[in-house]
Amino acid sequence: MRLITTTEDLKDFCKILESQAFITVDLEFHREKTYYAQLGLIQVACPETEGIIDPLAPQLDLSCFFDVMKNPNVVKVLHSCRQDIEILYHLAGFIPQPLFDTQVAAQICGFGSSVSYENLVQSILGIELDKSSRLTNWCVRPLSAKQLDYAISDVTHLVHIYQFMKQKIAQNGREHWLDEEMAELLDKNNYETKPQEAWLKIRQHIRNRKYLTVLRELAAWREKRAQQKNLPRQTIIKDDCLLNIAAVAPHNLEELKQIRNMRSDILNGKLAQEILDVVCFAESLPRSEYAKPKTEKKINYSQDLYELLRLLLVLISQKNETVPHIIAGDDELKLFAAGQDRGLKMFQGWRFDVFGRQASLLRQGKISIGYDCSSQKIALTQIP
Repeated sequence: MRLITTTEDLKDFCKILESQAFITVDLEFHREKTYYAQLGLIQVACPETEGIIDPLAPQLDLSCFFDVMKNPNVVKVLHSCRQDIEILYHLAGFIPQPLFDTQVAAQICGFGSSVSYENLVQSILGIELDKSSRLTNWCVRPLSAKQLDYAISDVTHLVHIYQFMKQKIAQNGREHWLDEEMAELLDKNNYETKPQEAWLKIRQHIRNRKYLTVLRELAAWREKRAQQKNLPRQTIIKDDCLLNIAAVAPHNLEELKQIRNMRSDILNGKLAQEILDVVCFAESLPRSEYAKPKTEKKINYSQDLYELLRLLLVLISQKNETVPHIIAGDDELKLFAAGQDRGLKMFQGWRFDVFGRQASLLRQGKISIGYDCSSQKIALTQIP
């Protein structure tokens, strides 16, 4: 295992990587005190070599590594890669591709929903990982040999897991399943924060549109400031305080001082005036631009059909040796049992071939689910 701390060493390492059909990658990061994740380590492996890149090394230029991650001829293999992609997207402005996410592949292969890397290593390779370094702060130097050994194991075992899963998926003819799932991860909208939508993540139950408008503008202000200062949004101002401000909608400093949980540093600094300006702006908006309450529509569906669909989903997932959740979610089944078809993922791509078509036939009464005495199993029967 090589520890890479200079640009020249990284260039030599990347020459090997760019000649590979695939590489396995993992990022270690720390984000408790920042808005954007602080990259601590980059682990990379392939059948020929493995190495750890130290992004905190002085004057290390990561450009050649980014070029490998952009190379369309090299498959990038990661486990549960959404956070890793987010870090690369904000750090360097690109989404690596082609991608192979072993957590998604594990669902397709029937290993369970959101299976951990440790469980995959145990299940496929029969190796139990040492988790004692799991809670390491990877941005603190120096790192011990034990910590580095733990970090590199996140990608060395992944080489064999990828080879196993790639073969299993090919044997079952499910490459297009994985391609469709990976296409969703390539959408940059997954990794871009929209300040005007930040209020939707704050838990509250008030439906007054004027109150929600003030909350929306306050949350957007906080989000932008957190991004600019690279600080956690709760460090700027906590959710409960933001909700209290939106409820009172203060017009001056005296009213702001009366709000519960207001920190003195906010009241005595420039943030106080910024908050008052945001409230003033929110109240000046025309009603047509008010925020709308989050709608939670109650689905009126057939309970009997829903239960049959659940059973059908279990039968089909067992037949295909995959997890039910990746084929169709519970809300989708309820919507379909309510007579809605439009926009459901179960009617798109491979999901329609595997499940959607059969679900439609079941709802139309053209197939039934019953017990087959000869096989002693539940089976589907075509109805003439």
